[in-house]
Amino acid sequence: MAKKLGRESTASVVARVQEHGNIYFAYRPKIDKQVATRLDDVQRLYVILSPRGRDRYRLIVIGEKRLPAVGGGGDRKTWAFVEKVSSQPTDVEDELDPKTRLTKTRGERHIPAARPVGEGVYSIVQHRGHTHLAYALELPREPGEVQRALNIVEEGNYTVAVKNPRVRQVPGMGVDEAHRARFPKTLQGRFRGRRFIPLDPPDFLDYEGAEILLVGAKQNARAELGIQLDPEQETEATAEIFSDLRLEKAQHPLVPLLEGKWA
Repeated sequence: MAKKLGRESTASVVARVQEHGNIYFAYRPKIDKQVATRLDDVQRLYVILSPRGRDRYRLIVIGEKRLPAVGGGGDRKTWAFVEKVSSQPTDVEDELDPKTRLTKTRGERHIPAARPVGEGVYSIVQHRGHTHLAYALELPREPGEVQRALNIVEEGNYTVAVKNPRVRQVPGMGVDEAHRARFPKTLQGRFRGRRFIPLDPPDFLDYEGAEILLVGAKQNARAELGIQLDPEQETEATAEIFSDLRLEKAQHPLVPLLEGKWA
């Protein structure tokens, strides 16, 4: 339930929770890399959102391969895009599996499996004319070296805006025109010609090619937004990344998720 915040001269500001659910993080090492040992070895960082009460799974690619810094210090801004949306968790999980690619110059190349690196709960919240994405980790129990490198903190809080796919973009930046989101009129009309608008409603994320901008906010979501995320103490046996996302343990090294170490 949303709670009233702070002291205002007229009335308290109410944070409105629009969506909540499970959040998962995974990274994929660069092509032909058997093991990642640092950020430079990472090809992609993924965020997967599984909203509660809906058969929906969204695979989001983080453009800078690390989340924005929260609570001050570091780069506080990054862009991301929705790569895959499905009602079936296996469709999203398949995107994280190992693959091979045949090239003309270097023959067959191995694309390693993505490594799960975090699990938790999230909320998308409307607050003071902005939209926030806030999460709390459940696994690993304490962030380790790999989480620190990827800026996956124990509690994250970001303002999030969605980009207008019909506004002219800088060449070479963002999603190419052929793969940009095609929003229905009800959503596209919300832009009114603007380049960015708050992620309201979260349904914008249900379209592949949707681009978003994440900006680090205050780390303590409870203090800023007045919401309780209520993470649970999870273990390998109870982790929902396996029961909800159907991640296959045999294909994905678990050390980053359980111990916070590179793999």
